[in-house]
Amino acid sequence: MNWKKKRAWKGQMSEAFVTAIFLSLSGGLQDVYTYLARNHVFANAQTGNIVLLSVKLMEKNWSVVLNYLVPLSFFALGVAVSELVQTRHKRDKNFHWRQRVLAMEMILLFIVGFLPTSLNLLANALVSFSCAMQVQAFRKIKGANYASTMCIGNLRSGMEALCHFILKGKKKKRVLAGQYFAVIFCFALGAALGSSLIPYLGMKTIWISCGLLFFSFCLMFVQDQEEGMDS
Repeated sequence: MNWKKKRAWKGQMSEAFVTAIFLSLSGGLQDVYTYLARNHVFANAQTGNIVLLSVKLMEKNWSVVLNYLVPLSFFALGVAVSELVQTRHKRDKNFHWRQRVLAMEMILLFIVGFLPTSLNLLANALVSFSCAMQVQAFRKIKGANYASTMCIGNLRSGMEALCHFILKGKKKKRVLAGQYFAVIFCFALGAALGSSLIPYLGMKTIWISCGLLFFSFCLMFVQDQEEGMDS
């Protein structure tokens, strides 16, 4: 059974480390984009939005509450849509369902680049929706759970793997820890890239994220002959 599971994901580019790198770069850029360029709202870190939402509720600052409530709602909706895409296109042979998710995400983020600051609420909603689809669709690196749009889970898993390597001598955990920390680094690098480009590209900085997602999209055409399309 374990051998069969290993063969099921072997060669799947949707779970390849290189795919996770591009997705994490994009995730970091999206988060810094909405925070710095779109009225200090988190696209990915919904925990932060919940905290800020709670603060504004206690302050009875109703006009600002929507700035956090709408992205939260669209994030939840994005998870549902990702599940719907998987359910309807899980058996597609020529076009992986995860590629459909990336295509939708790229289209939405491209539209966001045209939205003026007066439509920040809509822009943040679309970015949060896109992030949710991505984090729901891409959840593994070679069978190990990870998130491409946030870091807390990766940090916990990375430290756990590192401790298992150091304290218990599990050599395979060293590689796993390295992968987690590399993903975190790429997320931070994406955020740094976004923050440095916003002064020059403004609202169109999000198009860089589209380019990074496009690389992931193209990589997924590279498939092992024994790849199972039902994952």
